[in-house]
Amino acid sequence: MTRDGRVEEVFRAFLRLGVSSFGGPVAHLGYFRDDLVVRRRWMDDRAYADLVALCQFLPGPASSQVGFAMGLQRAGILGALAAFLAFTLPSAMLLVLFAGGAALVGGPIGDGVLSGLEIIAVAVVAHAVWGMARTLTPDARRAGIAVVGLALALLLPAAPGQLGALAVGIVGGLLLLRGVPEAEGPRLPSFGVPRAVAIACLAAYAALLIALPLAATTTGAGTAQLVDAFYRAGALVFGGGHVVLPLLQAGVVETGWVSSGDFLTGYGAAQAVPGPLFTFAAYLGSISNVGPGGVAGAALALAAIFAPGFLVLVGVLPFWDAVRERPRVRAAMRGANAAVVGILAAALYAPVFTTAVTGPGPFLLAAVGFVLLTAFRAPAWAVVIVGAAGGVILAFL
Repeated sequence: MTRDGRVEEVFRAFLRLGVSSFGGPVAHLGYFRDDLVVRRRWMDDRAYADLVALCQFLPGPASSQVGFAMGLQRAGILGALAAFLAFTLPSAMLLVLFAGGAALVGGPIGDGVLSGLEIIAVAVVAHAVWGMARTLTPDARRAGIAVVGLALALLLPAAPGQLGALAVGIVGGLLLLRGVPEAEGPRLPSFGVPRAVAIACLAAYAALLIALPLAATTTGAGTAQLVDAFYRAGALVFGGGHVVLPLLQAGVVETGWVSSGDFLTGYGAAQAVPGPLFTFAAYLGSISNVGPGGVAGAALALAAIFAPGFLVLVGVLPFWDAVRERPRVRAAMRGANAAVVGILAAALYAPVFTTAVTGPGPFLLAAVGFVLLTAFRAPAWAVVIVGAAGGVILAFL
């Protein structure tokens, strides 16, 4: 598969995102949009929202799947792997170091930096919601769908709320938007995955889901058990992020592989590093008393938890390419895209805003970050630096 752009370009772009994208999966989508859609123009808001909606429906880590697909579209399969490695390895390496006893920066300065990064995630997500709302909810019907999506995402638990909002958006699009003219825009980029490759990926996804438990049971090998537990966690979770925690706890704590105290300690560390929360698997794999442990255990756990989401994503992309330009599908996707705005707005409120903004000082810092992004068009990495510095200042006030 040939693509415009180079693998090195994709790696550099996602490495910068991997070391600066704090705040969880919804904030990651904001960082992606700011850098890759607004600045680099790898795709437009319409294509980006379509991709976000698709990944929200699939099992696996949604933000990492979006990044993987953008790397695939930009530079082929090597670009997809470069995007994954660059975005994932910084946080995974930090968590493995933490598991080995290397303490993260503490004290008021370290706490202030982490607090500032959480606060600035509010600005990043707000900027993404604002920009996507202007593009994807330009009329009363789509704004109404977004509000319904917002309500469902706020009032229902994470995964059911998100899936319910998307379902309502699709139905609303079919009922309300089929006769609404769509603004002309560039043709949506194709991901270029051959159907034979896609079918092979879907078959591998299902086969591993069946074969790994059998291998773990029949052989009793610790490595097989470790890979099985993390593969199932990645294959059966929708929405990614914090939704995977109960599955991980069942896989490693209830089985006695990792103590409850170590699990909670690692979860706290995972909250403090940039990048996807799924890299928590690297910490758990490195300290698990089943499997090889150490760096090898971290690598196996990390590969196992991400693999199913990427397999199913590649498996559906060519079929997605084939149907998404049909009028009824476009109407449904316009409704789903409006619902995505509502989902992001709900996540902006909880947990992003409610966790980070605890008083006037944090609110002011978040407002400064939002103005820098919107009025001054500052790059996200520069706003992250401002947020870290502002968090330290607030810690000493």
